[in-house]
This record gives sequence, C-alpha cells and structure tokens, in this order.
Amino acid sequence: MKKERRFDVKKLVSTIILFFCSIAFLLPFIWMLSTSLKIEADVFKYPIEWIPSRWNGIANYQEVWFGEQPFYLYYWNSIKVAVLTTVISATVSALAAYGFSKVRFPAGSWLFLVVLATYMVPPQASLVPQFILYRYLGLFDTHIGLILLGSFSVLGTFMLRQFFIGIHNDFIDAAKIDGAGHWRIFWRIALPIVRPAVATYAILRFIWTWNDYQNPLIFLRTDALYTIQLAMQKFTTLNGSFYTLIMAAAVSAILPLLIVFILGQKHVIDGIALGGVKG
Repeated sequence: MKKERRFDVKKLVSTIILFFCSIAFLLPFIWMLSTSLKIEADVFKYPIEWIPSRWNGIANYQEVWFGEQPFYLYYWNSIKVAVLTTVISATVSALAAYGFSKVRFPAGSWLFLVVLATYMVPPQASLVPQFILYRYLGLFDTHIGLILLGSFSVLGTFMLRQFFIGIHNDFIDAAKIDGAGHWRIFWRIALPIVRPAVATYAILRFIWTWNDYQNPLIFLRTDALYTIQLAMQKFTTLNGSFYTLIMAAAVSAILPLLIVFILGQKHVIDGIALGGVKG
C-alpha cells in the first residue's frame, strides 16, 4: 500500500513567498530590458509598458555597439582582462592552497598567517605605492598591469586551502608510496577532488574583475584600453538624457555575468555541497 504524501502547508507558503521575492528582485532588470527596446518618448509613460508598443531596440543597440563610442572594443578589453585574470588567479590560488595545506615545510603555518594578515590591509592603502611601482616598471596604462593586479588573491588562497585540507591524507600518502611527486598528486588527485571549489572561485573572480571600476580608473589612461565599467561611466556622461541608450548599454554590460552564472551555477552548487562534507 502506497504511503500518502502529506500536504506541507509551510513549504507551500515559503515557496509562494520566495516566488514573489524573486519577482521583486527581477523587476529592475525587466524594466531595464524593456526600456532598452523602447523609443525615448515611451520611457516614462504611465502606466509602465512592460512590453513596448513601439519597438526601437535594434537602433538602440546598434548605437551602443557601433556608434560614436563602440562597445565592442570595450567588451573585448573586459573579456581579455577578466578571462586572463581569472585563469592566472585560479591557478596561483590553487597551487598556493595546496602548498599551504599538504606540503610540510619549516614555518609553513607562520608564513600562511603572514599571507593572511595582508588581507587586513585595505586595497586603497596600497594604491599609491602600486601606482609609483607601475610607473617605474612601465606597467602603467597597460592591460598586463591590470591583469597582474587581480592575479594574486589572499582570499582565493584561503578559500581553496580549506577545501584542500578536507582531502584525506591517506590519498596523498598512497600516491607518495607509488612514487608520485607533489605536482602529479596536485594535478591527478587533489585538483579533481576540489574542482567544484576552484570553479566556484573562478566564477567569483571573473565577476569581481568584470565589475572592477577602481583599478581601471587608476591604472588606465588611454581610451582604447578602457574596460566596460569605465566605458559605462563615459557613455552615461555623454548620453545622460537618453535613457534608452543607457539601458541598452547596461543590459550589454550585465549579459556576460548572467551567461557565466547560468553556465557555472552547477559548479557553485557542487562547491557548496563539497564544503558541507567533513571527514
């Protein structure tokens, strides 16, 4: 005899509440997308037309992407900086995390505390020394310099170290008995186990780099090197009275983040699940 499923009133109520909360969070983005497809005269029409009666989306996006301030150039700059920063930062953080968690060497714990202590220093406090150093090394106003700024993360090292610690030492000892060195152990054993955590950090690093406004503002001067955040500020200044163009530019700037999160959400969930497993 099949067991009857009980009707859970609390679960139903919480689901309904979360549904309406999600709608409330999505409304600004929906309005932004709707505005980017309208003509300027219909932007502040009341009541709001969520589905435009007069469409002008193609012209708005053409003006944003191929107009006086072409967004495709700034898109390429942001993609190049964000992708390279993410790859280097995830690699360096994973290697450092493995070294601090599984490689025994003198004063290793103290060295990790010193590295962790640097996280307490506000990034703004090091801007002037970084600026002087970059001018001296010739890295000022270059994408290479901008990539190096985000390629070494104390937070990434600390975060991934916690996952590497969760790997049982029996795996490492068995590999050492078979003659494997630390590089092979890291690449063949440790990294596949913590891959969801590395993917989660990589997604976060990409989002942080894509949204970064401070570093490009300080370390870039040439217009052709601008990232999407500086381009948005400049575009808003030049087209402050044209809300349809501003919204089209904003949708274009947000779209890569949505794509990255949609494609990587499985890894984020796996990383959270991995973090909840102990022993």
